Amino acid sequence: MKRALCPGTFDPVTNGHLDVIERASSLFDEVVVGVALSAEKGDGPLFSLEERVGFIEGATSHLGNVRVRPFDGLLVEFAQETDATVIIKGLRAVTDFEREFQMAQLNYRLDKTIETMFIMSIPEYAYLSSSAVREIARHGGSVKGLVPDAVCEALASRLHQSR
Repeated sequence: MKRALCPGTFDPVTNGHLDVIERASSLFDEVVVGVALSAEKGDGPLFSLEERVGFIEGATSHLGNVRVRPFDGLLVEFAQETDATVIIKGLRAVTDFEREFQMAQLNYRLDKTIETMFIMSIPEYAYLSSSAVREIARHGGSVKGLVPDAVCEALASRLHQSR
């Protein structure tokens, strides 16, 4: 069985993330979506780890070979724990490539048996990021079509409460 790991913070999950997950699910027997705790990122995630896992589970429920698991620690160790032989990373632009290339090289140094595979973003989502979605929503803009409906509603509710 070929198992791939698709890691990220997913705060929140976007339709770009979901496109990469869905495309990876057509290439591998199983895809584990690893949701990173990432408490040290900026002010911490907007959504809790449990919320982020739930959003992805809901949005990928139609994909029978996708599992969602939280993790905290080194990505390579999580890949080993889940028996993943490939790490899937989505790329939007050259700036993504530079960062992801460096991480892929470091991961290779930690475990030469785990490959990194890049899936290029489709043009529709090449500009899309979780931070852009949060910024648009924070300023009252519509993120419909950029994130699953459940995330859209949760963003509106969460950011409205914090005002």
